[in-house]
Amino acid sequence: MHITFPHMGTLHLTLSTLFQQLGLEVIPPPLTTKETMVLGTQHAPEFACMPLKLMLGNFIQAIAQGADTIVMCGGCGPCRLGYYAQVQQELLKDLGYDIQMIVLEADIFELIPRIRQLAPGKSWQEIYRATQVAWEKMKAIDEVERLSHRLRPRALQSQEVTRIYEHSLGKFSNAHTLETINSTREQAIRDLSGIQVTNRNDLLKVGIVGELFVALEPMVNQELEKHLGDMGVQVERTIYITDWVKSHLAWNREARARRKAVAASARPYLNHWVGGHGLETIGRTIQLAGEGYDGVIQLFPFTCMPEIVAKSILSQVSRDYEIPVMTLVLDEHAGVEGLMTRIEAFIDLITRRRNREGFYEHLSRG
Repeated sequence: MHITFPHMGTLHLTLSTLFQQLGLEVIPPPLTTKETMVLGTQHAPEFACMPLKLMLGNFIQAIAQGADTIVMCGGCGPCRLGYYAQVQQELLKDLGYDIQMIVLEADIFELIPRIRQLAPGKSWQEIYRATQVAWEKMKAIDEVERLSHRLRPRALQSQEVTRIYEHSLGKFSNAHTLETINSTREQAIRDLSGIQVTNRNDLLKVGIVGELFVALEPMVNQELEKHLGDMGVQVERTIYITDWVKSHLAWNREARARRKAVAASARPYLNHWVGGHGLETIGRTIQLAGEGYDGVIQLFPFTCMPEIVAKSILSQVSRDYEIPVMTLVLDEHAGVEGLMTRIEAFIDLITRRRNREGFYEHLSRG
């Protein structure tokens, strides 16, 4: 069995460790590139959303490298993610690929038996140990990424933050034991903490909400967080894989409490789940407004129904909470130049807005 899986942000680094710990032959998906996009869009339905197309491109590239088994996530509800695996399997079959598709559902009671299916010779203790190592790696990578987002807008040389972060990802890709994972995390934190920074407390703060895949995959969102950080903007992405795992699979009490608080914040505007992260987009935007953020950017792929629902509500949220919101709808035709033009205009807008508010506040005190 030669196993592969989708490429989404840094998730492939964790999945590689999980499956290697289970004794499986892993063929990681190649980094998502324009070639991946071309392959996916060439063979997927025209109006399929971009995550389906990119994952399909990932699979075709991995199959060319010898993969014969694909591990895909499942889903339920209004979001079409729950149908991806079945659609992709049929598309690959039509292309003449004889592969096995194993779907991991977002439910701990269904997830563990599927993992056992992948490694039937492993004991429950061995499976638990493998998931623990993979979990520690996921937490370590997210910790380093969060730190890079905090430091980049404050660094005297923001490119140095990016260099260290990307170097740490290279180290993490080869770290498959608790010892190497912890040493890589500690080294990355030391290196990042040694960067010269300014002690500015007046940075613009922008939150990022929206669909998970688009928010996590830099190739899709054109490295939005990096560009904002280089512009001196403090970025708070509201979606991390570890947060999702804590609230959906690990049944972490604190994470589930935060999820309930988000739903409560959204309730005056949206009082039920609409699939994907639509409800979270509304609730987190309201929370970010209460935390003093200067603006919010919503990201989602073209035709994503949950986020289209959220977008129709965000205009009212923006007015009620007096927080600027910009929506970026991304597909295979999105270019970095047009995206950056819109981002720069948005940052200019919220900068002038803050300066104007500061001016009036100064007059009132005078």
